[in-house]
Amino acid sequence: MTNRTDGPAAVAAAGRKGPRRAGEGGWTPWLYLAPALVVLGGLLVYPIYQLGLISFLEYTQAQVSGGEPTTFKGFGNYAELFGDSQFWQVLLATVVFAAACVLATLAVGCALAVLLTRVRALPRLALMLAALGAWATPAITGSTVWVFLFDPDYGPVNRLLGLGDFSWTYGRYSAFTLVLLEVVWCSFPFVMVTVYAGIKAVPGEVLEAASLDGASQWRIWRSVTAPMLRPILLVVTIQSIIWDFKVFTQIYVMTNGGGIAGQNLVLNVYAYQKAFASSQYSLGSAIGVVMLLILLAVTLVHLRLIRRRGEEL
Repeated sequence: MTNRTDGPAAVAAAGRKGPRRAGEGGWTPWLYLAPALVVLGGLLVYPIYQLGLISFLEYTQAQVSGGEPTTFKGFGNYAELFGDSQFWQVLLATVVFAAACVLATLAVGCALAVLLTRVRALPRLALMLAALGAWATPAITGSTVWVFLFDPDYGPVNRLLGLGDFSWTYGRYSAFTLVLLEVVWCSFPFVMVTVYAGIKAVPGEVLEAASLDGASQWRIWRSVTAPMLRPILLVVTIQSIIWDFKVFTQIYVMTNGGGIAGQNLVLNVYAYQKAFASSQYSLGSAIGVVMLLILLAVTLVHLRLIRRRGEEL
């Protein structure tokens, strides 16, 4: 018995439709994305282009005011920057400080995410609201509050700890520690909420099987939960690296512009001082380009390591 759909009528209908043209529908997704791409181009691509361009020029207050012509300097700004010993000291301090912030943020965020799965609904809601309140607080507001809390004269922390008039912002390491605590306080909610959502997506029977096999909570996290959450942990890690490597507000507010004699400088504050305090806009732009390349390299290396393990992102 012949199928009706294979008859002459079906063939004629197919002939009227004709073959699909090559590339038909290929531009449709780009048309939908065009408005967003235009906005991203204006907000990201063009500023990055200008940043790179200024880093190759002789561009100081004299050029801005029109007193002297702008000249092409090539890699002269980068040579001057790399020949400055203070730049390498600030770069090392930035890398160490950012690494400490990332590790502390991930540790606190993951621990609280696990805690959220262990407590009842009301404490979980209270912890969520408190964390989101910290996350929603503007950086300058949070930094000002933390400076007051640790103030040697009026702050309640020194009184509770019995530290007297100890100044947290006077010493280099104590100041970095104070800033680290504030950065972790305002950053851990992102990690906590994201990891908590990932944990809730892990099949319950897998965790139950590991528990029945006698695995401790730490072993379940290390051997079962964390491997299943690796794509999520990758996202929060990269995001934390980007945020913590370019910290500006907390350092600038809490150490009064970089600490005594610049002992608490990080690259973002160092670039600000070069560009605006010293009016060396080309050097400030060169520091910005270096930061961009470092973050891009870290992200690409991290993604490459993940792909080598055969994991999906």
